[in-house]
Amino acid sequence: MLYKLFQAIKKEVLLLSRDLGGLITLFIMPIVLVITVTLIQKSSFETLHQDLTAVIWVDNDQDSLSFKMRQEIQQSVIFKLVSSYNEEPITDVLAQQLVQRGHYQFAIVIPQHLTRDLNAKVNQNVNKVLAEFAFSDEEVALDTTNLIAYKEIKLFFDPATQNVYKSGVKDAIDKMVAQIENKTIYKAFQTQLGQESETPIFDSEPFLRFTEYQPVTDVKPNAVQHNVPAWTLFAIFFIMVPLSINMVKEKNQGTWIRLLTSPASNTLLILGKTATYLIISLLQFYTMLLIGRFVFPYMGLPILHLNGQFLLLSLIALASGLAAIGLGILLGTIAKTQEQAAPFGATFVIILAAIGGVWIPVFAMPGFMQSIAKLSPMHWALESFYDVILRQASFFDVAPKVILLLLFFVLMQVLAFLYDKKKRHI
Repeated sequence: MLYKLFQAIKKEVLLLSRDLGGLITLFIMPIVLVITVTLIQKSSFETLHQDLTAVIWVDNDQDSLSFKMRQEIQQSVIFKLVSSYNEEPITDVLAQQLVQRGHYQFAIVIPQHLTRDLNAKVNQNVNKVLAEFAFSDEEVALDTTNLIAYKEIKLFFDPATQNVYKSGVKDAIDKMVAQIENKTIYKAFQTQLGQESETPIFDSEPFLRFTEYQPVTDVKPNAVQHNVPAWTLFAIFFIMVPLSINMVKEKNQGTWIRLLTSPASNTLLILGKTATYLIISLLQFYTMLLIGRFVFPYMGLPILHLNGQFLLLSLIALASGLAAIGLGILLGTIAKTQEQAAPFGATFVIILAAIGGVWIPVFAMPGFMQSIAKLSPMHWALESFYDVILRQASFFDVAPKVILLLLFFVLMQVLAFLYDKKKRHI
């Protein structure tokens, strides 16, 4: 029995060794993917914390409020404000054209008389409040004939800019303007109440503040801990492509019929395929761990911390590999030609990755897509990896997802067996 199983495994290894393209797909491609994506995400993250993004600044106000806004933006150490192009001042129209063409990410256009009109509007509101409360015997004169209309700060965004980035920029500018406006209101009250001291009588600092607290752990989440599990799974599930292609080759060349007539049973041959590709999936997993552990630090990337959960992560990788192998065997059983197996297998893996959360977080998907994602074996595996690496989960926390992956493997094998049995009886 063991000798026959060994020979079945040897056959699969020989088939793979003759397929150089398949080996590159299984090992080199995921390594290139995880390094490239991690470097890109790291660079994108650092770009948000360095003065690297050039932004057009058009100041039509040229007064204290616009000067204060410019100072606040420059102190944020995120954007570099640009006011001229080809040694000429940038106008509203030119700013819109430059952003439309993609030369700049976005532009901020400050309207004329912003400082003057804001002060006038604040004074109107303050006078109205004081008149209502009648703080003095003399009525406060209200100017109702010259109501100040709202002012508009224009933001021009590159059409290719994502909505998430737009929202972040608009929220940051809105918060900054609100703080400046509040300080102007406090100052107006202070003046009307006859307080000439430089020391403010109102505390203009925000009362409510946001503070992020991380769980008590020595490891902070980073791009490496997100990308290594994600793209390792992508590589593991890509096993179904060469596996299904080799099964189709055996059927078309008559090899599978000859094997079935040999003393070895159909179950033993499937076990040989399963064992071979399971070893490959584990090799893929350990290769990615070694890269995250020893190669990434030399590339300026954070080291991959396993939190002492190597065995638990290996169990998840084993269950993930079985799920991928089950899919590959089912596809290889159903497909009649390599042209059917290869495109469908590759496309199906991409779909699983998309709905499983490899590319886009599941929480950012529409409600119905979140429900579909919960049916994806890649999502079960990815969440299990995240639970262990990022959430410090135990075996009992990830056991339900691991069991789901194993049951998925069994289901795929049963479906493949039933389809093959029905087809042979026809």
